[in-house]
Amino acid sequence: MRNGKPNEKPEMKGSIVKRGKGYAVKVSLGKDPTNGKYKTKWYTVRGTKEDAKRLQREILIQLDRGTYIQPGKVTVADYLRQWLMEYAKPKLSPRGFERYRDIINKHFIPEFGDIKLVDLRAEHIQKHYQDIQAADLSPATVRYHHAVMHKALATAIKRGLLSRNVADGADIPKLSHQEFETWDRDEVTQFLKAAKDSQYYPLFHTALYTGMRRSELGALRWSDIDFLYSQISVSRSLHHLKDGSYVLSQPKSEKSRRTVAMSPTGILVLREHKAQQEAAYATIGAQLQDDDLVFTNSKGKPIRPNTVTRAWITMAKKAGVKVIRFHDARHSHATLMLRDNIHPKIVQERLGHSSIAITLDRYSHVSPGIQQAAAKRFDELLSPAPKTTAENEAIKNH
Repeated sequence: MRNGKPNEKPEMKGSIVKRGKGYAVKVSLGKDPTNGKYKTKWYTVRGTKEDAKRLQREILIQLDRGTYIQPGKVTVADYLRQWLMEYAKPKLSPRGFERYRDIINKHFIPEFGDIKLVDLRAEHIQKHYQDIQAADLSPATVRYHHAVMHKALATAIKRGLLSRNVADGADIPKLSHQEFETWDRDEVTQFLKAAKDSQYYPLFHTALYTGMRRSELGALRWSDIDFLYSQISVSRSLHHLKDGSYVLSQPKSEKSRRTVAMSPTGILVLREHKAQQEAAYATIGAQLQDDDLVFTNSKGKPIRPNTVTRAWITMAKKAGVKVIRFHDARHSHATLMLRDNIHPKIVQERLGHSSIAITLDRYSHVSPGIQQAAAKRFDELLSPAPKTTAENEAIKNH
């Protein structure tokens, strides 16, 4: 007896057993209302014991929340909605989450959401790719859809809901390498000269002199700028969501969290910009704070990304230079450095690429000039230096 009640068999939460190259996870699903017996479910995990423990915790949490759906009964729509909120959202930037959500809600669920997850086939996914290509969506967009689906199904495998990733059986279009447009030194100078009196001059100047992303520039605070050591600390991004709100998020990768050295010219522009902001605040009896944003509109609020883009295009036309995207300021910064023989590792660190391979691949169009310069330099290193007149006279008189 326990508390005056007959002893009941305690409910087992579950167990983990080593099985082959993976693990088997046993989870109690609670009592069967028809016979009062406890129901259990086994899941196979292809991974480490920590992966098995993580799956066990996730399932138990879902059981507590009442969101658990038994394998074999879950539909693609049910699974994708759950995956989006429980797996994708915590790992994505706010803008990235919006893109994933739109793809799932506007494409995947309407097209094959009613199919049971275990019945999803490569041909279902392949048809979707063909349909969106027929609707003139770019190969890059098709590949993005594929990435979302593949990640979702990969999680289903880890959870023991699927045995294989059927997205592997779908063909995706090859992505042709498209060289982006950049400005050379004269074009950058010409553009900044035309933008000198613009309210966006400090923003444009910093973009071209650092290669920072638009979202990183939008999140920049005065406390991130070290005027003494002439450097900027990049530690967050600002995203403008469809509902009009702004959200700060962590960088997309560890390498994106970085320190960017500033040139004397770049620091001077920011110092003058700060002085102007301080004067503007003083006129309304306020004081500029360290956590205030560096680049704002006239009301001290974040600048809408589309506003920045429009101002950039307008200024490029006014300057008489070819119109490139605002993001191409980042590419221009990298290209100019590489053409000036700055080591690619330095460029990688300034841009925040996760690896030097990304930098080298993305700016491969710059490499022919670098290759020629390197070959010439190597030739100079091994070739004997020409004798001076004095040396030739000494040899003759010897």
